[in-house]
Amino acid sequence: MKLTRSAVERLRALIVEHPDDPIVRVQVKDVDDQRLAFSITLEDRVQPDDQARTIDGLTVAIPTASAARMDGITMDYQDPGGFQFHHTTHQDGPPLDLISLN
Repeated sequence: MKLTRSAVERLRALIVEHPDDPIVRVQVKDVDDQRLAFSITLEDRVQPDDQARTIDGLTVAIPTASAARMDGITMDYQDPGGFQFHHTTHQDGPPLDLISLN
């Protein structure tokens, strides 16, 4: 998974607002046969089954069950619009300033 700089900046701002939960957990689940749901939560610790990386002081944890499915995914943040998840290889528009978690 990759993050844009704007996503990292927004996540850092959220952690400042919630200092007791400094870990960003990102996971993906099936909604149905054709749709996925991505979730972002702030938590107080990394779980034993997480794959965690720290980038510029931001710790992102991805549950092992979601990790393989996050390959090729980019998390972005736009205001307005909020967090968005894109397949990196299928992105249209200007190039993003990416930070890799792998």
